[in-house]
Amino acid sequence: MTVELPLSFDAIAPHTDLGEGLHEVRPDIAYQRLAMVNVVMVGLPDAGDWVLVDSGVAGFTEMILSASDRRFAGRRPRAIIQTHGHFDHVGSLLELSERWNVPVYVHEAEAPFLNGTGLYPPPDSDADGGLLPRLAPFFPRRAVNVGERLVCLPADGAVPPLPEGWLWVATPGHTPGHISLWREGDRTLIAGDAVITTGQESVYEVTFQTPEMHGPPRYLTPDWLSSAESVRKLARLEPELLLTGHGRAMAGPAMREALHQLAEDFERIGPPLRLRAELAQRGQ
Repeated sequence: MTVELPLSFDAIAPHTDLGEGLHEVRPDIAYQRLAMVNVVMVGLPDAGDWVLVDSGVAGFTEMILSASDRRFAGRRPRAIIQTHGHFDHVGSLLELSERWNVPVYVHEAEAPFLNGTGLYPPPDSDADGGLLPRLAPFFPRRAVNVGERLVCLPADGAVPPLPEGWLWVATPGHTPGHISLWREGDRTLIAGDAVITTGQESVYEVTFQTPEMHGPPRYLTPDWLSSAESVRKLARLEPELLLTGHGRAMAGPAMREALHQLAEDFERIGPPLRLRAELAQRGQ
């Protein structure tokens, strides 16, 4: 049987609903739910300087543009930062980056999946959970190509498009070059898919956003040992606010407790059932 880490609705981050699926969780941070995935907008609305983190599934370009135009008075972002290049995080990337004519920042290990040369491994259609793993073989795997707009993040952890105080953190496993974004000043963590706050295998959970702490989506994660270390790295940061690629933003002690439980017992909780015993033995 699966092991889940339910999160109390009290752990949902305080937020202001701005319409069109956009929720403000800090004065300078809002996230937008687009069907099965989130994008994040970082920047004060009246500052005229902002960054989009991830770009959602295909077909939502106009919705992202509409929400960002309202929040930032029509001003384009400085850049787009991709936590990784899976289809549900880059679906609107080509259209947005072309229309805004802005750079796209990514970890160098993820660059092949944004310059048209890479191919992600086949999904794990046997991952336990529900309908989505069985549909995963039909999801796009080929890289997008943003051309000369692609920029690799510097090795020192700095995030040039974001204000001082933000760092990128290598969190591989779900993909080779997956990153998370961390601001120590207020302990804000944008984790991409390194951890998520709802089940991503079940259509029911995807639809209703049941609050639970999970490792990365099981059917698209090839490297579970690296994923385990990435989750433990994020738990050691002791975040106060957690935004993820799937699920609601979470905050406070209950969120941290669930994140630590996931980190401490990842091999029993995170991977597909059939891999757990083997991974626990290899991780010792």
